[in-house]
Amino acid sequence: MSGRSGLVTGAGSGIGRAAAIEFARGGASVAVLDIDEAAAAETVELIKTDGGEALAVRVDIGDETSVQAAIKQTVEAYGGLDFAVNNAGLSSHKRVDQLTLAEFERVVRVNLSGTFLCMKYELPHLKGGAIVNVASNGGLYAIPNAPAYVAAKHGIVGLTKVAAVDYAAEGIRVNAVCPGPTRTPGFDKWAGDPDMIARQEAITPLGRLATPEEAAAAVVWLCSDAASYVTGTTLSVDGGRRA
Repeated sequence: MSGRSGLVTGAGSGIGRAAAIEFARGGASVAVLDIDEAAAAETVELIKTDGGEALAVRVDIGDETSVQAAIKQTVEAYGGLDFAVNNAGLSSHKRVDQLTLAEFERVVRVNLSGTFLCMKYELPHLKGGAIVNVASNGGLYAIPNAPAYVAAKHGIVGLTKVAAVDYAAEGIRVNAVCPGPTRTPGFDKWAGDPDMIARQEAITPLGRLATPEEAAAAVVWLCSDAASYVTGTTLSVDGGRRA
């Protein structure tokens, strides 16, 4: 990734932070986009302490004006984009009859419409290169009590496939990564207790949950020349759960 530049949304923690750090270690300049300015600044500090180049940019991916401004700031700083990772999102844990329309629309707005908005403003600045959309195992099959989240993540997988076909002639590759349960701060907050984590590990063939770095490695690979013939794919990083 030496000499390249790009952005990662939701890079203030978890998979996004791990991906931003890994891109920088590979020699890339990375814009760290997050709604939490303090978290983004912390990621940038980690990268710079490690000798890398990074820029913190605040973004609310559910707001078109914010997305447009954040990508403009990134492009002005780096002169263009060689890669973009659309990772930011939020979860929801209510059954269909428990969800209000406003709650459902908010989850879809951030996860699916937010990914669309990022792609809309990233694509004009990509001359070749790659986009990776971080979906979820919930983009491939059901997660109980998460209808809004699952619907949005399935939408991301479909959006990825269409974009891959539409922009292939321009040399732009578009792929999705679908992580299984990953030991991020968000997952630990959702799990709530060690028993839940143990149950999740027990139904994973590899017998453990992923680290953010393991999911990030798949993201970085898909943006690299090693994946130069890979586009329109949905890559599970789930320890064998889909199988």
